[in-house]
Order: sequence, then structure tokens, then C-alpha cells
Amino acid sequence: MGRPSANRGEVMTVNEELHTELLERAHRDQAARKSLPPASRAEQWEQAIAPVDRDNTARMREIVAEYGWPGQTLAGADGAHAAWLLVQHAPPEFQEECLPLLEDAVARGDAAPRDLAYLTDRVLMHRGEPQVYGTQYQIIQGRLTLWRVRDPDGLDQRRAQLGLPTEAENRARLMAAEGLTG
Repeated sequence: MGRPSANRGEVMTVNEELHTELLERAHRDQAARKSLPPASRAEQWEQAIAPVDRDNTARMREIVAEYGWPGQTLAGADGAHAAWLLVQHAPPEFQEECLPLLEDAVARGDAAPRDLAYLTDRVLMHRGEPQVYGTQYQIIQGRLTLWRVRDPDGLDQRRAQLGLPTEAENRARLMAAEGLTG
């Protein structure tokens, strides 16, 4: 039996099987990434992370084909966030396919706007375009570098509207986590 999930005043039942599967897949995703040292080689990535990403992407394609975007109503808030994480680590063409689905889910109040910010920026980066929310970085010669941003002067205001920390705070967090310089 599912657990209730409130969405715009309605009580819906979360698909517990899907919820659990998404959380387990997100856990495997993060465990694989944490298993590698920051300066890992491409061969290590291909052995530890790529198979997890391929499996997760294949399953997310099935889920999206069956349900559309697995939002909070269907998968619970943490399940919807897990789905976003899996798509963030999917190939660019699948991210592009999922972006309008996530936009629609956010517009309905069925997904987190901050997840949409990250996927929007990821898709824009893959297109070679400036990002909107400043969520995407590159590591260039061991230095953390923010991908180009539209309207840099308004960046922290846009981030604040979504409850994201300032770009400087986010940069400091990432640098500490990865042992990088800025």
C-alpha cells in the first residue's frame, strides 16, 4: 500500500515500488561516484561509474516512457529528487528529452524548482550555451571554473529565489569536497 503524498490539496498514493527503486538507484549512483578518488583516471570511471549510469539511464528511459516524469505525486519528494539525479548523470540527449517533462512537473508543483535549475543548466552547458543558475562547473587544469552564465550580475538573486546558496558559497563547498583550487 502506498503512502499519502500531498499535491495541491489532493491526497495521492505514492508508487512505493517505484519510490524504493529510485532511491536504491540513486544510492548506487552516489556510492559509485564516492568510490573513486577525485583525481581518478578515465579507466577507473569506465569500470566503476559508467556501468551504473548506463543501467540507470536504461531504466529511467523505461520509467519516463511509462509514467512521464516521475514527480512527487508518483514517487514521493525524495523519489522525484532521485529521478532527477539519475537523469543528471544520463547522456545529454536524454537530459534534453527530460527537460520539458521536468519543466511541466515543476509548473504543476510536482517537482522541485532547484532540480529544474540544475537540469536546465546542464542541458544549456551541453548545448554550449550560457547557463542561467550557475550550477555547472568544469575542472580546467585542476581549477574549478564556472561555466559561462547569462546575466552574471543577477546570478545570486536567481539562485536565492530557488533556495540555492550564493555562487561563492557553492564554489567553496565544491572546492572543499573535491580538494581543488578556484
